[in-house]
Amino acid sequence: MDWIVKNLWLIPVLPVLAAGFSALTPQRGRKFSASLAIGSMVIAFALSVCALVHALGQHGEGKEVFNIAWFQFAAGAAGLFKIGWLLDPLTAVMLVMVTFVGTLIFIYSTGYMAHDANFTRFFTFLSLFAGGMLGVVVANNLLLLFMSWEIVGLTSYLLIGFWYHKPSAAAAAKKAFITTRIGDVLFLLGIVWLYSQTGTLLFYDNGHGCLEQSALAALVAKTTIGGMAVSTVIGLLIFAGAVGKSGQVPLHVWLPDAMEGPTPVSALIHAATMVAAGVFLVARVYPLMAASGVEWAGVASAQFSNDTTALQVVTWIGAITAVFAASIAVAQNDIKRILAYSTVSQLGYMMMGLGVGGVAVGMFHLITHAFFKALLFMGAGSVIHGCHEEQDIRKMGGIKKYMPVTFLTYAVGMLALAGFPLFFSGFWSKDEILHAAHGWPVSHIPFYLGLVGAFLTAFYMTRQVMLVFFGKNRAEAHAHDAHGKHTDHTPHESPAAMTAPLAILAVCAVALGFLGTPAWPWFQDFLQGHHAEFVFAKLGERSFLWLACLSASIVFGGIGIGIWLYGLKPPAKADAPDVLEKLPLGMYSWLANKYGIDELYEMTVIRLNAWFARVCDILDEWVWGGLVALVSWAVLGLAWVNRAFDDFVINLGFDQGCGGVSRGGGLLSRLQDGKVQNYLRFIGGALVALALFLIWGGGK
Repeated sequence: MDWIVKNLWLIPVLPVLAAGFSALTPQRGRKFSASLAIGSMVIAFALSVCALVHALGQHGEGKEVFNIAWFQFAAGAAGLFKIGWLLDPLTAVMLVMVTFVGTLIFIYSTGYMAHDANFTRFFTFLSLFAGGMLGVVVANNLLLLFMSWEIVGLTSYLLIGFWYHKPSAAAAAKKAFITTRIGDVLFLLGIVWLYSQTGTLLFYDNGHGCLEQSALAALVAKTTIGGMAVSTVIGLLIFAGAVGKSGQVPLHVWLPDAMEGPTPVSALIHAATMVAAGVFLVARVYPLMAASGVEWAGVASAQFSNDTTALQVVTWIGAITAVFAASIAVAQNDIKRILAYSTVSQLGYMMMGLGVGGVAVGMFHLITHAFFKALLFMGAGSVIHGCHEEQDIRKMGGIKKYMPVTFLTYAVGMLALAGFPLFFSGFWSKDEILHAAHGWPVSHIPFYLGLVGAFLTAFYMTRQVMLVFFGKNRAEAHAHDAHGKHTDHTPHESPAAMTAPLAILAVCAVALGFLGTPAWPWFQDFLQGHHAEFVFAKLGERSFLWLACLSASIVFGGIGIGIWLYGLKPPAKADAPDVLEKLPLGMYSWLANKYGIDELYEMTVIRLNAWFARVCDILDEWVWGGLVALVSWAVLGLAWVNRAFDDFVINLGFDQGCGGVSRGGGLLSRLQDGKVQNYLRFIGGALVALALFLIWGGGK
């Protein structure tokens, strides 16, 4: 076994150690904290490259694992609980992506957070965040993955609410933490159920792992409620955790509010870590979700297909989320919130890709999206920084001449996200999802939803770019600061620490697409363990050409309408009404208000929860508390009765008896006081009494 497989655990541990040391660093040690965080990510990236090179050398054959005993809870091998780490093509590409993009975001953060008083605390949380995500990637044990998963959840709470002095940031952090816990509870139930059925949580263990043939055959052979296979129900419970983490409908509401955190946090959450964890989880347990039962020669076994019940649920939720979130992004005015809803939408595409096309299709879009979405969020942060913390795109305009590097790199990210044909990575990864959706045997509706989402994506990104970078600047040229002095609010370019990572990501947003074209599907073949061959003729195949032309037409249509509405007729003032407000039936208000989902949850789920909490409080205070008080009063009453009985019955009777015995003893003691004269008197008295008796008796 190669050394990198044995030492794969170092990749997540390095950022975690950096977080620990940074936590002990005083605030004045800003450079040390940043250097420690960035250095740990650089070393982790180097190790990840070694892992990728090793995986390339294996040509995708098999999965290399290194398992160790964690604890023994019963005698024998069955009572030994093991954890371990796994190196396969999926792990290798995720490690490289997370560490590379994470390193660039860390470097970018040194410029963005340069003036923040809690600089070292920020890098502490950032490093722990990256370490948790890397732990999710390398884990070969579902419990170890869940532990790392929860570290990601904790640090997302800490980073979203990093500026906790803002009530909105504190509320957003709580909202994210609580919403994702809903999915995590179901995820945990799935883990427990899976362990009860298979006796292991190791993914791969020389044929005995829970994702290997023997375990899957047993899971698909058993049925539960509604006749569903146990594998299906467990897969859906695990998928619930992915729905929460990746912001899918109906647990998407936390993700847009996560914009309250610093922009580097938004980039890390939306590109390389938290939301990608949900998609990665589905890809990791894909054999469980794709398994269906088959019997051969009387022996049950598992076969794999993309039309199982679990994958149908994944596909439909992904397709609905893709269109739902894209439509909301159309009417948003916060530059980061638009990108947030874009992330929700693109995550829907990834889930749909996993459902209709498998791991390679969904993961290709995840990797390309990670780079251009990190570019867009960091570009948005550069815009906010250059526009003096302004985030409302209605108050921007014409800033390309002030921020040329930011504009050029942002334009690359925008075209990649919109899926501009041929030259940008988003085109190739998105079209592969659409191609797989078109061939999905269950239904063509996800394909049409994907087309609608593609049009909306091109439109809202064009709208954003037109309002931010073109036209006339609609912000006030001068404003007053807190002391009443005039301050210049002219936009300015960001420092090199922020623009250099943008340039690197822009190159990646273009180049990565060529690793997954139909002519040379290197990425897909690598994940599937095949040898990629370059066949230029595949670009001329009819199935590719008609779909590419259809997709390009939709993208051009979205971009063209966006330019027509916002480029040719840009708003003159920040408070000018949006052209979309003319849409019929109050559609703009519905879109701007996110279809009222938050309000709906407020009126239903949250209100029901608050009502239930009040009921529990009443039960606790008046019912259970009353019962406890009643019992305590009964015990006190019995104690008083017992005391009275003890004092006035037991003690009094005993005391009276003791007094009588004492008095009787006193009388008897006088008869035996040792005085002879008393005895003689007694005898004399007795003789007199005897004589009288005899005389009296004799007389008769």
